[in-house]
Amino acid sequence: MKTVVAAAALALFLSLLGTPLYIKFLVKRGYGQFIRDDGPTAHKTKRGTPTMGGVVIITATLAGYFGAHLATIQRPDGTMNLGITRSGLLVLGLTTGLGFVGWLDDYIKISKQRSLGLRSGQKLFGQVLVGSVFAAVAALLTDVRGTTLASMKISWVRDISWLDLAVFGPVVGVILFVLWVNLIVAGTSNGVNLTDGLDGLATGASTMVFGGYVLISIWQFNQACYPVAMSQKCYDTPSPYDLAIVAAALAGACFGFLWWNASPAKIFMGDTGSLALGGALAGLAIMTRTELLVILMGGLFVIITLSVIIQVASFKMTGKRVFRMAPLQHHFELLGWHEVTIVIRFWIIAGVCAALALGLFYAEWIAGGVG
Repeated sequence: MKTVVAAAALALFLSLLGTPLYIKFLVKRGYGQFIRDDGPTAHKTKRGTPTMGGVVIITATLAGYFGAHLATIQRPDGTMNLGITRSGLLVLGLTTGLGFVGWLDDYIKISKQRSLGLRSGQKLFGQVLVGSVFAAVAALLTDVRGTTLASMKISWVRDISWLDLAVFGPVVGVILFVLWVNLIVAGTSNGVNLTDGLDGLATGASTMVFGGYVLISIWQFNQACYPVAMSQKCYDTPSPYDLAIVAAALAGACFGFLWWNASPAKIFMGDTGSLALGGALAGLAIMTRTELLVILMGGLFVIITLSVIIQVASFKMTGKRVFRMAPLQHHFELLGWHEVTIVIRFWIIAGVCAALALGLFYAEWIAGGVG
């Protein structure tokens, strides 16, 4: 547990103290947010607020992860063991890769002074490229026991035996797995991106979700099937303890950034942060074998994404809008709700969803597992 706590504390410390320094750097260079003209009028006062804050979140996460491992490198028996695993590095790689795609999008917005950065096709290509590399490596690499980092079985709170993509053959199975991973990555990264529309909303919700994955990963570590299975309900997840360290670093980095991102925000995370956090969420879901559970764990992101899908579908089919504006948080803004009120109430929804997901995860273990 020392490494998990150290990762969270170090990431929080670096994010909390590093963000104001980064804000000064961005202000000096004039890297401010461009605000859409068709958005809520209250947002026009936010024009020019420094953006690309996701750089701080990613940097603090990486520093928290590696720093915690270095700080706890010595075992109680005096031997040295760094403890870094392929699973942890792969999730961090997905996070950083998608963060770079988001950074390109943010940089184009700032340099061109327009609300649109990368074209939709370019952005999708970047997400698919990073997601496909992650999927291919996760499907081919193994841990020290010879277990592949990612399972070819679709998972709920653990692998579901009868939803095995490998039954279609090794080649077709890998192709289907890559498509499945890209679906998860696109869903989570775009979900966080759509949620990041009000001060502190996506940051606070992400902190809760990553906190939930710390608990899930630690539980899987304590109930692991190796080196000795403690029960028939054990988990065969590769490197769950290291995944807990990754999740803790992400939660700490988000928590520290929230100090400066809360209303009135001194900095925005931008697409750099939202795509990175969405990628981290996807990576943790895939590596912990909780791919379908992430729908509930990140329930707020799902609700907000659905509001956009409903709005677009309704307008195209009927010419009428269901909401005054999508994503959903802007609908409530136009209804007259104060921004802070919306954020706090949406945080409550995010917390309830994460708690329910943890409850279902634990209830499955109590019930004896799934087949």
